[in-house]
Amino acid sequence: MRFYTEEDISAFDHVRFLHIKTAKAGHLFTITLSRPEKRNAFTPTMAEEIIFALAYAHYEADIRCVVLKAEGPIFCAGADLNAFHDATANTINPTLPIIREEARLGDAFNELLKPCIAQVEGPVLAGGFLMICGCTFVFSVSEATFSLPEVKRGIWPMQVMASLLPIVPQRKILEMSITGKAYSATEALDMGLVTHLADKKSVEAEVNALATQICNSAPLAIQLGIQGLQKIQNLPQSEQHAFLKSELYKLLQTEDAKEGALAFKEKREPIWKGR
Repeated sequence: MRFYTEEDISAFDHVRFLHIKTAKAGHLFTITLSRPEKRNAFTPTMAEEIIFALAYAHYEADIRCVVLKAEGPIFCAGADLNAFHDATANTINPTLPIIREEARLGDAFNELLKPCIAQVEGPVLAGGFLMICGCTFVFSVSEATFSLPEVKRGIWPMQVMASLLPIVPQRKILEMSITGKAYSATEALDMGLVTHLADKKSVEAEVNALATQICNSAPLAIQLGIQGLQKIQNLPQSEQHAFLKSELYKLLQTEDAKEGALAFKEKREPIWKGR
């Protein structure tokens, strides 16, 4: 990962986050946006904290799934523009290792290479899309809304366009950006921005059920599969099948692939080692 190295994340236990909370239970890692008094709008420091937590999940072999959730009634109101324009409004976290490139949430989620589930229980605005678009699954309650209101403030959701492009058609991106309209969770589901609708009472249970299923699946196969899907997008179509065939051959040589075949033969649950 370009933002933090494996050496950087060795300091994870000594970091005291200011704007997020993290928890690890078995193979599941949870990141909670924890700035509800500011509608979970992220500052430069908060963005770095999120990226550092993602880097930890990326490098920590024992983690197989990430859940992203938020405290308070708003999932994320985007960037805290005051903190980005005025350095004095951004509180530095001295326990956080120095980030190696300018923080970009969209790139950080792309580099996670592990399934990530967003549990959305409130509105998502502006830069909050960088996070939900970067997740593999988005579970939303029906009351949540999704909007890109930047144009109403004289700006434009520039980085969000890159995150949206693999998910929704170009015309829809322009519609969302030009009108600043708030879309319902049902509309977001129809356009592919949301993957599952859930009731407030059941959303956490549904997210946990999927997370458990993911954690019981072959972790290395999932990681290499996600990476392979990303890589073929930069290859000519005439080269994609050959590349993926070579990736499958590599996967077939792994301990996990051999364990999967043996477990199937012996009619038992496989014991994954991630190698």
